[in-house]
Amino acid sequence: MKKIMMICAVFLGLAFTANTAKAQDDTKAEFKFTEEKHDFGKIPQGTPVTTIFEFTNVGQEPLILSDVRPTCGCTIADYTKTPVLKGGKGTIKITYNAAVVSAFNKTIVVTSNAKTPTKYLNIVGEVVAKPATASSR
Repeated sequence: MKKIMMICAVFLGLAFTANTAKAQDDTKAEFKFTEEKHDFGKIPQGTPVTTIFEFTNVGQEPLILSDVRPTCGCTIADYTKTPVLKGGKGTIKITYNAAVVSAFNKTIVVTSNAKTPTKYLNIVGEVVAKPATASSR
């Protein structure tokens, strides 16, 4: 009988621990982006392009971005640096320097205190050569 009670106590303890961890996880901050991939389409060479990724904190705790890092030097990021409260909105502004004629697919790594602590945003498009102007002929 003591063994049965001991086993029941262990299972109840495990169940309580799992429920407590889940409850704590449910209160964490969390992103909801309006888009996670932006397609610039065809853009002329030498013309930087910018997009803004907007997000809402759908979690309970304030959402804090600790780092927003593009994976290449041709891309610059600026982002909301203050905590985003529950239901609040923030932005991540991405500028791509369209220097080289070719298709591109760039990733931006977003690190935060969210339930999903690392998020990946993408920008894609194709840099095309600028048409020759009459004065350059």
